[in-house]
Amino acid sequence: MKSTKSAEKKDSWEWIRALIIAFILAGAVRYFIFAPIVVDGESMMPTLQDRDRMIVNKISYNIGDAERFDIIVFEAPEGKDYIKRVIGLPGDKVEYKGDMLYVNGEAVKEPYLEPYKDDLLEGNLTYDFDLTGVTGEATVPEGQLFVMGDNRQHSKDSRSIGFVPVEKVVGEANVIFWPLNDIQVME
Repeated sequence: MKSTKSAEKKDSWEWIRALIIAFILAGAVRYFIFAPIVVDGESMMPTLQDRDRMIVNKISYNIGDAERFDIIVFEAPEGKDYIKRVIGLPGDKVEYKGDMLYVNGEAVKEPYLEPYKDDLLEGNLTYDFDLTGVTGEATVPEGQLFVMGDNRQHSKDSRSIGFVPVEKVVGEANVIFWPLNDIQVME
């Protein structure tokens, strides 16, 4: 009789230990490697829709640096996480004129905006600016990023909140997992 109770007790302890380890591993993965995020608002339309659910890769920038056009999540000054697109890297001069993005004096295509630009032009809306006019700086400072939402008319981004310190970047948002019909890996 004792050996049966002892075996049951040992099995129970093994299950409890396995569950504790699983919770610790899941917490570590969520805290240090990947985390879910919900897109809140329309500032990244048409690329991301309000309420899209994404996976944020938290280690991508521990191994490498942000690249132009990455979609990142960062801690905004209000203490809220924002999701925006990297437009300017340290040392870049950024300006928008005649509905065209210029980085360091060269025109840069933004294919992810093409369908949306047609709608903006019909409404005769413009969002021309230069870096000095919106930040007071001629170039993006070292250790900082210039970010913008894809919905340029309705985005609170570096034009209003200033540069984003690299250390405030949570990670790269590169996988939409919900809604199911929109599942995709962002390029």
